[in-house]
Amino acid sequence: MAGSRLAMILRAVLAGSWAAIALLLTGCVGSTGSPPTPAASPTAASAPATGTVGRPSPTPTAAAAAPLQHVVIIVEENKPATEILGNPAAPYLNALSRQYATATRYSAVAHPSLPNYLALTSGTTAGITTDCNPPGGSCLVTGPNIAQSLDRSGRTWKMYAESMPGPCQTGNTTLYAVKHNPFLYFPSVTGDAAYCASHVVPFTRFAADLASSASIPNYSFISPNLCSDMHDCSVATGDAWLAATVPGILRSPAFTQQRSLLVVTFDEGDSSDNVVACIFAGSAAAVHVSSSTPYTHYSLLRTIESTWSLAPLTANDANAQPMTPMLR
Repeated sequence: MAGSRLAMILRAVLAGSWAAIALLLTGCVGSTGSPPTPAASPTAASAPATGTVGRPSPTPTAAAAAPLQHVVIIVEENKPATEILGNPAAPYLNALSRQYATATRYSAVAHPSLPNYLALTSGTTAGITTDCNPPGGSCLVTGPNIAQSLDRSGRTWKMYAESMPGPCQTGNTTLYAVKHNPFLYFPSVTGDAAYCASHVVPFTRFAADLASSASIPNYSFISPNLCSDMHDCSVATGDAWLAATVPGILRSPAFTQQRSLLVVTFDEGDSSDNVVACIFAGSAAAVHVSSSTPYTHYSLLRTIESTWSLAPLTANDANAQPMTPMLR
């Protein structure tokens, strides 16, 4: 083929046909020179780096493009942030904090425990200043609550209480404290026995619900028992519970296939320091972020409301700063 083309060029030279020569030379370069550079193909997305806390971190752009599907809140007990963040007795929680987003100036709103749980779920302490148990007219929140807002929006919710003997139980046991189960203080929940029993359930049901993104509620509130939450047991014991529980959440379909948020926080600090740890994790959480913005339990409630376009429950959450910079 090359010899034939050379002969044609020689004949063109003899004939003085410079146009033919140029045409033949162009064809020669195209066929015998370096092949044309192909169009650049899109760079393949690198495999997500596996985090230290149990799941790969999705790309921020993919996560931000999807709506928030699920929120899981775990509330630990009675430890200021200074006893948790940086404490070698809590290696798992600190790894979670480093990988995702941590609010370093997040405060509880009161003492003792119960008013803080009520603030997280109803936007008010309702004037309650003790760890009183329902039923009782002086220990109920008759105003609006997050369960009502979720119901109205068509979203699902459940309260999971570890060591609660059965659904909707209002009596304390050795490990189960009703004061850590805020939904039992809302007559709108407890007034219908069947409704309460289907929404306020033992933590033993959580694993089965977590198995599918269709069965896990949009909103899950988890209260570990009095040992797992660091109330009666050590920080190391509570951290071990989180290390056994949280990776399963982060590896679940709801967190690997959808944009979902896990929040781990504490109900209160101590009498001298009510700043507590608050960590956002999961596919909806920012990575490697430490926020010094002042937040409170009302801010967490407001974040959920603003994300899901729910109306504020009270002036407390309406005026609270949402924690959206900790999301992606």
